[in-house]
Amino acid sequence: MMTMHLLFCSDPLTPNRPDPAWEDEVQAASQAGLSWSVLNFEALLEGNPARAIRRVAVAAAEAGETVLFRGWMLRPEGYKSLYNALLERNLQLVNTPSAYRLCHYLPEGYPYLANHTPRTVWLPLTGELDVDALMARLAEFGHSPLVLKDYVKSAKHAWHEACFIPAASDRSAVERVVRRFLALQGKDLSVGLVFREYVELAGTDPARPWEWRIFFLDNAPLMVTDYWNTGIAVPEQAALAPFIELARAIPSRFFTLDIAQKRSGEWVIIEMGDGQVSGLPQGVSEVEFYQKLSEQLQQRR
Repeated sequence: MMTMHLLFCSDPLTPNRPDPAWEDEVQAASQAGLSWSVLNFEALLEGNPARAIRRVAVAAAEAGETVLFRGWMLRPEGYKSLYNALLERNLQLVNTPSAYRLCHYLPEGYPYLANHTPRTVWLPLTGELDVDALMARLAEFGHSPLVLKDYVKSAKHAWHEACFIPAASDRSAVERVVRRFLALQGKDLSVGLVFREYVELAGTDPARPWEWRIFFLDNAPLMVTDYWNTGIAVPEQAALAPFIELARAIPSRFFTLDIAQKRSGEWVIIEMGDGQVSGLPQGVSEVEFYQKLSEQLQQRR
């Protein structure tokens, strides 16, 4: 049986206790018989990983232990520092830094998803926005509508002002939406700009389509969840099968695929994410999730 130790963010005001945002997951993990510790997330963001994990016990030298982090998103360099600090305690995060980066940054994982996700291009930003270079990059889309995000997140909450571009060829609209998006993201912008061909998805709100998040552990499906808590039935196995097959090739042990159905009936991947920083959608039972995690770990021998 494979064992896995969980690492949750601590409460900034009570460092020896989990952050209230993760309390339900901690209780569910305990109920499922899984061990856990807390991590000082603020110390990690400050560049002090040793202080961040000072409450995490050193694993037995002869065996070591695998750790699954459940917490807020980290930039790849922050994840790498956590990974290396844990190694010094004979603990290894379930995903390597390269696996985390691949699932966290859309351009990194796009080659694995290209045949099952909307057409995508990206433009790293290292200085001022070059609108001419941007429009040249978007030329392949013609007059198609686009959705804008950075390497990790979009601004769906500001759909018309900072996310949706009605036509890739409309220079003024592109510049307006991009500049508003950059203003909203500010210093939290991840690497640069990502443009995805807009596809009409089933649902009543384009910013909240009928979408499902699939968690995978060791490339096998762990749980299929209703992303927006719409109450829609879980997709049939025939719809899930291509994504389960695709997931076998993803070089990560714990990740998510968010899928949705186009109005035409075709199924597509909306996002891929590292499972450690992918939240459980509202309405999902934490108890059921951690029970499934425990059961799947018991099957790994």
